[in-house]
Amino acid sequence: MRRFAVLVAFLLALGGCDSGGSLFEVKAVAAGVPSLAPFFAEDSGLGRDRQVRSRAVPGGLQQGDTPGLYGGTKQPGICDVERLKRFLTAPRNDRKARAWAAALDLRTDEIPGYLDRLTPVLLRHDTLALNHDYKKGKAVPFRALLQAGIAILVDEQGLPSVKCSCGNPLRPFEGDTSRISVTFGDGNEKWHGYDRAEVVVVRPAPRKLERIALVDVRDPGRGIERPVGTTGEADAGFDATERRAVPRLAGTTFGEASRRLADVGLAVAFRGDEPPADRARVIASDPGAGVGLRFGAYVTLSVAAESGTDGRTEGTATPAPSASTPPAGSRPPTSAGPTPSRQSPSKAPPGSVPPAASSAAPRSSAAPTTTGSPPQVTSSPPPQVTSSPPARAPVTSSAPPPVSSTPASSAPATTAPVSTVPTTSAPATTAPATSPPTPSTTV
Repeated sequence: MRRFAVLVAFLLALGGCDSGGSLFEVKAVAAGVPSLAPFFAEDSGLGRDRQVRSRAVPGGLQQGDTPGLYGGTKQPGICDVERLKRFLTAPRNDRKARAWAAALDLRTDEIPGYLDRLTPVLLRHDTLALNHDYKKGKAVPFRALLQAGIAILVDEQGLPSVKCSCGNPLRPFEGDTSRISVTFGDGNEKWHGYDRAEVVVVRPAPRKLERIALVDVRDPGRGIERPVGTTGEADAGFDATERRAVPRLAGTTFGEASRRLADVGLAVAFRGDEPPADRARVIASDPGAGVGLRFGAYVTLSVAAESGTDGRTEGTATPAPSASTPPAGSRPPTSAGPTPSRQSPSKAPPGSVPPAASSAAPRSSAAPTTTGSPPQVTSSPPPQVTSSPPARAPVTSSAPPPVSSTPASSAPATTAPVSTVPTTSAPATTAPATSPPTPSTTV
């Protein structure tokens, strides 16, 4: 009887240890290793991988328009899109074409136009994706970790869509990236430099791209601008070592700040597992405005978190997770295809691929800062504002935006009038300046 009780206690303890949920099995896919179940014969020359060492980034979640996220070479032709198109439209391959199109939520007659909008690039990071094998006439999905150096096709929002060497369709990774278990085998042995902490997931850019800014994988000092839908013949080179000044970002929305950084060739970093909503108010950047950085360098943004009680906004270095709806033309969460008209980012638990939902907010207009402010702000400004400004302002970042309806000497929108705020809440302690941004802790 005692043994039975001990056994029961042991089983209960095991169940408690696994209460966090099961691991996500992920199959490693190494560069240059043929697929065992390809849509397209690997030896046909459809695509050519390169040897590229994965690079660490501040945060495993990357947006499809991040400058330098992908790479290229001086010699175009890493993926023969025309050959893939001829193969999938040939009558003898109709069954494969139907399975291929279904995996991407397309009709077979949409395949040529869809392929014309894709752009060949090289992965610069070990990247999680939902890969597909071709087995028994069907596209069989499996979670995969694609090694840096693999040639892929990306869509107009920068999402991986096709693995070039075998033509296998790709979709966004779904699942908690903090609970993955990578399996190496079938020739895909653990590669040199593999580091689980450096694995990335790509979510769609909030807007359609016209050009993709790449880094030459053989010469990192050379940048490549590749028009979307071209295979390298229209590339334009640029100096990736040239310094680019960080624009003034304090007072803008997170979405607008991200676009401004991308436009000058800089990348956005943030705290937490998921990005803030596009409408979130940026209060600081690190480095601050005017600092010169190389192409593709990361700038960490700090945003203000909204209080759910009295509508006030308090400065914080931890962004609020996005809760907006996905952008128009996005994929359904479970069976999305990467076409702009039906594409949607996958919905996953924290730490996984979040939807590009935050892009539903207007891109060029900031959210009002006075909608949640107490109506008495203009009638009784709090004391000490003109004689005792906040003591600690971020050294490397711009000042927070002023309240649009109050005088320049008034307290920020985060401060309530003296008559309505308890005596323990001083204006200086609630200002955004009390939480200076720090570099992202996610690698």
